[in-house]
Amino acid sequence: MAGHSHWAGIKHKKGKADIIRSKIFSKISREITVAAKLGDKNPEMNPRLRAAIQSARAANMPKDNIDRAIDKSEAGDQSSFESIRYEGFGPKNIAVIVDTLTDNKNRTASSIRTLFQKNGGSLGTQGSASHNFKQIGVIKIDYNLISEEKILDLSLEAGAEDCISYYKDTHEIHCEKENIYKVKKLLENEIDSFISTGIEWVPIIFIETDGNEKDDIISFLETIEDDDDVQNVYSNVKFKD
Repeated sequence: MAGHSHWAGIKHKKGKADIIRSKIFSKISREITVAAKLGDKNPEMNPRLRAAIQSARAANMPKDNIDRAIDKSEAGDQSSFESIRYEGFGPKNIAVIVDTLTDNKNRTASSIRTLFQKNGGSLGTQGSASHNFKQIGVIKIDYNLISEEKILDLSLEAGAEDCISYYKDTHEIHCEKENIYKVKKLLENEIDSFISTGIEWVPIIFIETDGNEKDDIISFLETIEDDDDVQNVYSNVKFKD
């Protein structure tokens, strides 16, 4: 499987150290609400909802928050959220993909454009950055839950393409995006706790930058991700060791 985003690894490690809990909960709650609205309210019958709830539990979200997010999907005045992808370039011309979930696309478009312009980047058109990535299914599991050898065997048996262990911190299982919930269902026979499950953009073409540019680039990516409408940010930056 093609490479892994350095930003994804840094982001995950920082998330444990300086997590802004309210923002994390807000993003996960929105995903739970949308998943419940689009499918069955029973997570056993709705793989997307089940994955969102597992992510909530991994982030230590209280059960009451999860229940409220599901109930919100039934509210008569519930806003209609839609997924919108933005593509552009950050400092040193790194490619960036921003996935949003919004109930006001004009507000979100204006906000994302401003964030790019004010922080050394430029917003592009659809397809301008995504050709640097491959969209795949990604399942993440805490490294300490299972050995590298066992999770690799389980992943391949379940139909995944690869399983990579990063930073002695996370097992990351890659599969075709169409098969993600099938693979996940089989893994659930042996594993009951997952960090996240979703369709992600994994770089196939990297932009390598010097270490002294690292802080500016990370600051740019974090600023984008902190926007309330942003669910995920992907980049093809690779920092030199």
